[in-house]
Amino acid sequence: MRSAARNRLVDRAFRWVGLLATLVSLLLLALFLADILHAGVGRLSWAFLRGLPSRFPERAGIYAALLGTVWIGAITALVAVPVGLAAAVYLEEYGAKSRWAALVEINISNLAGVPSIIYGLLGLEVFVRFWHLGASVLAAGCTLALLILPILIVTTREALKAVPHTLREASYALGATRWQTTWHQVLPAASGGILTGLILALARAVGETAPLVVIGVLAYVPFAPAGPLDEFSALPVQIFNWIARPQKAFGADAAAAIIVLLIITFGLNGGAIYLRQRWRQRLP
Repeated sequence: MRSAARNRLVDRAFRWVGLLATLVSLLLLALFLADILHAGVGRLSWAFLRGLPSRFPERAGIYAALLGTVWIGAITALVAVPVGLAAAVYLEEYGAKSRWAALVEINISNLAGVPSIIYGLLGLEVFVRFWHLGASVLAAGCTLALLILPILIVTTREALKAVPHTLREASYALGATRWQTTWHQVLPAASGGILTGLILALARAVGETAPLVVIGVLAYVPFAPAGPLDEFSALPVQIFNWIARPQKAFGADAAAAIIVLLIITFGLNGGAIYLRQRWRQRLP
């Protein structure tokens, strides 16, 4: 009886602590959003979205940085998705269960928690210096692809694990090969979870600043990138540059750019939540 009462007391305490932590987090987020909206909503306009960087805060815009963010997001997805999907399918559907496979899985999970600046140093050495790509869109996209690759592999494997094993057995019973089963049955059934992981990984990549600063992405670029080998800027780097300026008027520009970046990030996360709910409803 005493043990049961103690367990109920501990459970109640954890519930209250969790509720308090949630309320504090929501309050801090609300204060942050209120401060950003108050400072930057007045600068949001079509001219701000279409304008190029300027030494004068009232003329500065985010068009070059916004287009650079779109470019690196697209290249990151093009590089990371095929590699991450192939690695996850091999580890989950084809790889033998052994000590070597367990070691690889542990390392992949650990890589997901490595600080982003380490990936920036890796991208600086491999893509910028060794491959001589410079501070280009392609170098930044490849660097961020390395950053999200472990996350994409882990989330894709979890989506594949969630597919009922009976679906595979039914496909094998009808004479399908392992590849036919994986391609025509398993991957379509896990597509919702895979897309969710991809969107969440891209949302993280879009908001990263440290890797871009390390590889030498420029803070002031008076032109929009037209190809993967062009120099560019990105929204996080532009925001960092404006906040570091001594003129207070650039703070409003930074706040407006943060609002745009938050809209992109919240949109990606909202899409991931929607896809996850749709995928769960389709599971038997």
